[in-house]
Amino acid sequence: MSTDSAPAYYRTNSDTSAFSETVDDSSYSSEPSPLHWPVVKCERQNNPILGRLGMKQHKHDINENYDDFECLDPELETMKERFAKLLLGEDMSGGGKGVCTAVTISNAITNLYATVYGQKLRLEPLNQEKKAMWKREMDYLLSVCDYMVDVSGSTQELQDGTSVQVMTSIPRSDIYVNLPALQKLDAMLLVTEFWYAEKGSMSSNSIGSGSFGRVAQLNEEKWWLPVPCVPPDGLSEESRMNLRHKRDCANQIHKAAMAINSNILAEMDIPDSYMASLPRNGRESLGDTIYHSMCTPEKFSPENLLDRLSITSEHEALDLANRVEASMYTWRRKSCISHSKSSWNMVKDFIADTERSDKNHTLAERAESLLFCLKQRYPELSQTSLDTWKIQYNQDVGQAILESYSRVLEGLAFNIVARIEDVLNADGA
Repeated sequence: MSTDSAPAYYRTNSDTSAFSETVDDSSYSSEPSPLHWPVVKCERQNNPILGRLGMKQHKHDINENYDDFECLDPELETMKERFAKLLLGEDMSGGGKGVCTAVTISNAITNLYATVYGQKLRLEPLNQEKKAMWKREMDYLLSVCDYMVDVSGSTQELQDGTSVQVMTSIPRSDIYVNLPALQKLDAMLLVTEFWYAEKGSMSSNSIGSGSFGRVAQLNEEKWWLPVPCVPPDGLSEESRMNLRHKRDCANQIHKAAMAINSNILAEMDIPDSYMASLPRNGRESLGDTIYHSMCTPEKFSPENLLDRLSITSEHEALDLANRVEASMYTWRRKSCISHSKSSWNMVKDFIADTERSDKNHTLAERAESLLFCLKQRYPELSQTSLDTWKIQYNQDVGQAILESYSRVLEGLAFNIVARIEDVLNADGA
């Protein structure tokens, strides 16, 4: 199956977000978020969104005339506007043609990331306006998680000593585990001792104050990036050690976010439309060469097969991953169909069905091992066609939030690591 059959889904849907507007620092609350959930308390029933956003509680005399009430906090009005857009499912005409809420929130987080971090080509602190925008808008979107709870029974003791059974709300397990972890990964600022020069303007005036500095020779594949420069004597040892420490931390954050994202995608349901788009047999997806290698009666080695294929680019690796994944589910589907025949046909074709089922099951397992080795060899591989189908057709809002949040943090951490390495390469030049 080619990637063309999958619905169009991009990591960055646009350069501007429909949910992002200029905000000031004073409008953002510094109160801690209840999403850390240290203990589940009954107070959680008291309007968690207003508590999250740090809204001011307006107290009015009950005898006052309704017309004399002050306007609600502007932040509340902004929140209402945002959620109105979410409820419309990106169909601002209100014609009922919008997408489901899960996809809407996923796109909103992706677009917000593009707005705040999409143009960050330099290793420098995020300005306060963008920082406030990111925190405030993410608070709007993550506040939905306050209502995603599981209900369980517990015992409550009354004042007279009587014990009664009551139903209590507890955070949904996947959100309780993953969301606080993602929030801990979400903030990195750097104090820098270097600067950047635009390509084509690297004169003595642009390199430094009357003195030439070291200029990194970036790969031509990164032609759009500004060139990092360091002082003539290089970075100070303290700055160099700090950058290396930040790089290691960002690398660990990248791995953690990628692991969370992979787990969430694995838990998402496979859309029926994806299964319907699969070819009739796995051989059509893989081609004769790979198919014959997987059908060998000898012990199958996915590592040896990848070595023989001589993959030269990440694009080729992604294309192979899509084809292997499609063939894997094709064989799994055929294996399930062979087991779902009527009893009459099962008796009639018992031997043939058993042999065919075993073959499909074996090929599916080998395809799975090949896909696993391929992703291990190319850890920065983009999402496969199945992943994009899952995101596009997912209707679980909690999974949509966790997947998109982990995906944008994964991209941010990866970019930070790359920018730090560019500076360190300039220092070592």
